[in-house]
Amino acid sequence: MALLGFLAFTAGVLALTYYITRKDDHDSSDGFFLGGRSLTGIYIAGSLMLTNLSTEQLTGLTGQSFSQGLHVMAWEVCAAIAMIILALFFLPRYLKRGITTTPQYLEDRYDKQTRTMVSCLFLFGYAFILLPVVLYSGALTINSIFEFDQFFDGNKTAALWVTVWGIGILGSFYAIWGGLKAVAVSDTINGAGLIFGGLLIPYLGLKMIGDGSWFQGFSDLIKENPEKFISNADSQSFVPWTTLLTGMLFINMYYWCTNQAITQRALSAKDLKEGQKGVLLAAFLKILGPLIVVLPGIIAFHLFSDEIISTGNADETYPILVRNVLSGYSFIKGLFAAVLVGAILSSFNSALNSASTLFSLDLYGQYINKKCSEEQAVKAGRVFGTLLALFAMSIAPLLANAGSIFGYLQKMNGIYNVPVITIFLVGFIFKKVSAKAAKSAILFGMIFYSISAFAGDIQTIFEPGALYDFFGEVSKVHFLHFFGLACLLSAILMLLFPKLEKPYEDEHSKDVDITPWSKASFASFVILLATLSLYGLTWNSSSPASPDAYLNGRLNANKNLNRIQIELKEQADGAEKKRLFAEIYAFNKINELYKKLQSSELSTNEIEEVKKTIANMHEFTEGKFKPETRLYEQMIEEGKGQFQK
Repeated sequence: MALLGFLAFTAGVLALTYYITRKDDHDSSDGFFLGGRSLTGIYIAGSLMLTNLSTEQLTGLTGQSFSQGLHVMAWEVCAAIAMIILALFFLPRYLKRGITTTPQYLEDRYDKQTRTMVSCLFLFGYAFILLPVVLYSGALTINSIFEFDQFFDGNKTAALWVTVWGIGILGSFYAIWGGLKAVAVSDTINGAGLIFGGLLIPYLGLKMIGDGSWFQGFSDLIKENPEKFISNADSQSFVPWTTLLTGMLFINMYYWCTNQAITQRALSAKDLKEGQKGVLLAAFLKILGPLIVVLPGIIAFHLFSDEIISTGNADETYPILVRNVLSGYSFIKGLFAAVLVGAILSSFNSALNSASTLFSLDLYGQYINKKCSEEQAVKAGRVFGTLLALFAMSIAPLLANAGSIFGYLQKMNGIYNVPVITIFLVGFIFKKVSAKAAKSAILFGMIFYSISAFAGDIQTIFEPGALYDFFGEVSKVHFLHFFGLACLLSAILMLLFPKLEKPYEDEHSKDVDITPWSKASFASFVILLATLSLYGLTWNSSSPASPDAYLNGRLNANKNLNRIQIELKEQADGAEKKRLFAEIYAFNKINELYKKLQSSELSTNEIEEVKKTIANMHEFTEGKFKPETRLYEQMIEEGKGQFQK
């Protein structure tokens, strides 16, 4: 029944998409890359939502909320503010110029070299960060829900590779041969299914908690896990509340206002009015995002905490929740799987289509074949898209060791996010800033952010000493603070350069009607009020949320246990195998002791003793000391017995 539901929904989306787009122009650049500038508000909203809301969100944010709670909703809720800025501030300027890509605007504002530099930054991000993350998180989710590794004798790595390539090939077909209109139509259909399915999962989870009543379940969830429903968090958390005042707004502005994969949907609007309607409708839906990507993590923590911890990977939270709450609904499980695949394909093919657009119009047509026809430009885009898809499919499975997939995505994105959003904002506000200033800011922003945000990795290069200590202290600062600081310093640098003699003015290309939507300001006010209200209702100034060290300790112990079990299968008899058995004992002990600490039933003295034992086990696993022979032999025997079980 699950397979039937999956095939029925997938076939329906393919058929309907083909029917709607069968007469569209896929050979001209406007037709292929911008859907003929014909998208209305509903298609723009649907495509924006599904391009954004994919498995890297479902998997990554749900995993983070499982570990730390509601405060990670900042990634969803603060996006609504950035989308208001896109609708009211960025989009009118883009459509007035009649541009096809956001770097094209930078050529008008600065020069051709600036456009090329930013296009290359976008392509770097798509190739090495966004596309592989989408494929990996999608494959992880699908594999975990349907337990595909059973078809590969339990080999999760083999299942991951097969699923990644299956998703990649199907997504490439949409993007490379269908063009933007096909992407947008399929996005809208899948988007409706994802919102319905995304709300169904927490609804069924709450019914499980409340013995058939979702309302009682929600009440019990809040009552028994109050620490999980705090929207402000301390400096050690995934999203400290102070980052809302520094980098959070800037990183969201980059994503929603300048990122080609997102803005291409708004650039394809038939007019400014429809573009603003679509963007603001999507902004309103983003406020509901925590119900789909954050609440499920807290529900999973309440219901299936031990099962998730045993995997050693918080990113398994959403698949485990879905598998359990839909266990008695085979047909719905198949439908939801089809919706998830649609969401994965949406993010993948949207980024791939945008990458093809950037290469074709900003690189191929500008440098490789300056006299190319529109048909040649589209063909070049398709060839590049195919090669990029193959590259992304080849490296995506390697992300299995990257830790929190959502954290990885956001931190790595900052390398090119910082300079891009800075030169756009400064260029909009200060009309006399020069192209030389923009190019200098691109280089400075990338270097400053990279050194600052990855200080912990840089620290390992040095021997203990002044520089080692310096980078160690820097690494304790949240990367979003560095994002905001890098933007500020880059902007100041741009303003120090000599100014242009004549201020830049946007010329109206008259390709698009730029009459604004009359209700855009009112809709923006309602969205902003709803965002602030959500924070106001869940803010706890006296006791901000903080990470659960015991939970994280258990996750880390189980992650190591899973790693050791794989190593043991490949290890011959000998001293190394004995050491691995001893490590199994040590990590099992660590997991067991952290679980004791979580119970809160120990006295102060008992807690200290437990922590001391944990520290000793950690010292052993890190190779800092070798226990006395008798204890070591005992650990080996105990670990061997645990491994055999």
